[in-house]
Parts: sequence; structure tokens; C-alpha cells
Amino acid sequence: MRTRASRQTRNLLQYPYILWSTLFIVIPLALIIWYSFTQPVQTGGFQFSTSNYRRFFEPVYLRVMGRSLILAIEATLICLIVGYPAAMIIVRLGLRWRNTLLLLLVLPMWINFLLRTYSWMVLLGRQGVLNQFLEWIGLPPQSILYSRAAVLIGMVYNFLPFMILPLYTSLSRIGKEQIEAAEDLGANRFDVFRRIILPLSLPGILTGTTMVFMPAVSTFVISALLGGGQDMLIGNLIEQQFLSTGDWHFGSAVSILMMVIILISMAIVSVTDKGRSLEEGNLW
Repeated sequence: MRTRASRQTRNLLQYPYILWSTLFIVIPLALIIWYSFTQPVQTGGFQFSTSNYRRFFEPVYLRVMGRSLILAIEATLICLIVGYPAAMIIVRLGLRWRNTLLLLLVLPMWINFLLRTYSWMVLLGRQGVLNQFLEWIGLPPQSILYSRAAVLIGMVYNFLPFMILPLYTSLSRIGKEQIEAAEDLGANRFDVFRRIILPLSLPGILTGTTMVFMPAVSTFVISALLGGGQDMLIGNLIEQQFLSTGDWHFGSAVSILMMVIILISMAIVSVTDKGRSLEEGNLW
């Protein structure tokens, strides 16, 4: 009786989750898929069509996609190059300093994403803090705002914590005894990093790469504010179709294609991680 009652209780607890998922995930996704495969007709109503997807493969939209992917890859690589040493430094500090640095790392994320991006407009503007500092030391001011570099800076700043935190988690799990054993066997620092630290931190690298690449490839606020709309990204294209142009059908098709790209990247990361786990299992 108790087993049956507990089973009924679990079933009841599932209903709010199922309702939430249906209202805010399943139904919106179904509407987007429906819009992406339909076109309005003059007589009223809609007809099935794949023209929205064919339209995306026109050169102008492929350039937008290519630009978005390149910027996202660049931002991900910079976050990895900056975040890996930062995570290693945090791991090697004492508990007090470690918690302090983690708090300072997470603290900006408590501020609204839009406000954080607006702050860089103040820093990178023509009369911003950066140019005032350059003038103070006798250097000419730089026009960084409303450029590709400004968009890249905004991406790295906003998404860097998503790289450091998974790396910190993976690096903190590496036992000191493994490093000490390698050093006792004659391995130098480079060999210890290459053969122990780097392979054991690979899950953090894969997780951080995914967590940075996904929002970077689909962002539209950063490119709109810091880029000034000069270089349209795929996120700006989707926003334009829904809010400005009013072409929900093409916007839905682009959204579905964007989702497919993200799912493919996640699948690649998952397969890579699974292959690494199987390889380690065979070694053991």
C-alpha cells in the first residue's frame, strides 16, 4: 500500500512539470516549426512551403551565419585561453582567496546582462574611460566602439565565467597525489600538464566550450549595442524578422536552423566526451 501511495504521489508531482513543459517548451516549439514550414496566401490562411529554408541559403544570409560562427569561435577560443590559466590560479590558491576570487567572478553575473553590456559603451566610447586614459598617457584615442572588436570584447566579458567555472570544477578534482606521483617518476612541469592535468580537465574544457559557444553564436544584444548594428549576426537577423520586418515564417526557419546547429555542436561534444571516457576505461 505504501509503495502504491508513494507512486501516486510521485505521479502527482510530475503534473506541474509536465504542464510547465507543455506550455513553455512544447507548444512554442511546435508553433515555430509550423511557422517555418508555412507561407501566407492572398486568399487567407497558410500553405505548406519550404521556401523559408531555401531562402536562408542565399549568399547574404550565409554570410551572416558565417560571421556569427567565426565570432563565436573566436570568443570561445579567447575565453579558453584566458580562462584556463585563471582557473588553475584559483585552484592553487588557499581556501580564503579561492572563495573570494570565485565570488568576484560570479558577482558581475548578478547584474542585468543589458546593464553589463551598456557599461562597455561607457568604457569604449569616444569620450570613454579607455580613451581618456590613452590621452592621459599621451596616446591617440581609439575608435573601438561600434566595431567588430567591441563585439568580441563584450562576448568575452559576458561569457568568460561560463568557461572558468567548469574548468575550475574539473581542475579542483585532480588529486595532488597524481601530480606528486608523476613528479616522483621524473616528469617535469610540462609533462605533468600535458599527460595528467590537461587530459583530466578535458570534461571542463568541453563543458565550458559548449556553454560559451551556444550563447555567443546566438547573441543579439551585444552586437546591437557594441557593434552598432554594422555587422549583423544571426541573432540580430532573427530579432529583425520577428520585431521589425514581421516575417515570422522566415524568422522561425532561421531559429530552427540555429537550434539544429547548436544541437549538432552539443552532439559533437557529447561524442568526444564519451569517446574519451571509453578510452580511459580501456586504459584502466
